[in-house]
This record gives sequence, C-alpha cells and structure tokens, in this order.
Amino acid sequence: MTTTEQPTRRDASAGGAEITVRVPSLLRDCTGDRTRFPLTAGTLAEAVEALLTTFPLLRLHLVDEQHRLRPHVLIYFNGDNIAFLDQSDVRLAPGDELTVLQNVSGG
Repeated sequence: MTTTEQPTRRDASAGGAEITVRVPSLLRDCTGDRTRFPLTAGTLAEAVEALLTTFPLLRLHLVDEQHRLRPHVLIYFNGDNIAFLDQSDVRLAPGDELTVLQNVSGG
C-alpha cells in the first residue's frame, strides 16, 4: 500500500459501521501519515483485523508471530482496554472509536 491509498471501506449495508481509528504519531508512517481515520467493520474483532489487513506495516508493530498483541501495545474500544473485554464480537455502532497506544519506555 502506498502512503496515498485510503483504507478500504466495506459497504455499511453489509452490516458494518463506520468507526474512528486513532493511532499514535509514532505509527503514522504505517498508516499513510494519518493518526486518525475512518474504518468500517461489523464487530470489534473484524475492526482489529481490518486495521491490520488494511495497514500491513501495523501488524509488525502491534502483534507477535502468534497473532497476539505485543505486551507494549494497548487497544482501547470507546475508552475500554480490549484486553479486559469479555468478548471481541461486540457489534460496532457508527461513532465508536478504536484507539491504539504503545507504551514507551527508556531513559
């Protein structure tokens, strides 16, 4: 994907909802220099997979070889850390937000 391509949007009539995704500025080189953009998906799990499929470079930074979130990565859905959600098949609604954060450490 070149930096000028837009994320693929699924037809909302196919059961998807347009949500807002935010990523840290450190990762904007993986998302076409954007830190905020729309994404359409039906469930939270579909949204995370669509994010990683649409922006393959993000996959390298966010998940390990076993497809688990890296320990320093946090993803929030409407302000709630998805690691603490009981399920990932939560239906999305227009206006929902998915926020990716990376813990940064060092001295």
